[in-house]
Amino acid sequence: MDAQQWRTLSLDERMRWALSAELPEALRPLLLREQWMQTRCYFARRADLRPTEVAELAADQDYVIRLCLAKRPDLTADQVARFAGDPDPNVRYAIARNPLLTAEQRTRLCADEDELVRQAAAKGPRPSQTRCRPGQAALLR
Repeated sequence: MDAQQWRTLSLDERMRWALSAELPEALRPLLLREQWMQTRCYFARRADLRPTEVAELAADQDYVIRLCLAKRPDLTADQVARFAGDPDPNVRYAIARNPLLTAEQRTRLCADEDELVRQAAAKGPRPSQTRCRPGQAALLR
């Protein structure tokens, strides 16, 4: 499927591909640059994302996409640092329990201006979890 064919798909069809356990290689770049936020979020939560895909999504301007990535166990130290200092408190909240945080980053988040971020950071690390419905890709929760 090419980009022109992709544009003709309905949101439901795009969602099926974003969640599909058998994702064709040609669709990965299309999902990475998807226009529908809901579809991009599900794609960003896939456990099978490649490092280059994680890197591109981590640099996304939309905080919702960064939020979807913040719990990942495969983030680089740079990505963890960026998320821990993200301007959006929702992203800082999501990264606050990531086991990849350094002690210094966790300490900073424990003193965050946002109460919910402080509470999450104080709870300590929590390993990421996945869910996998039949016929769908494993997604990070």
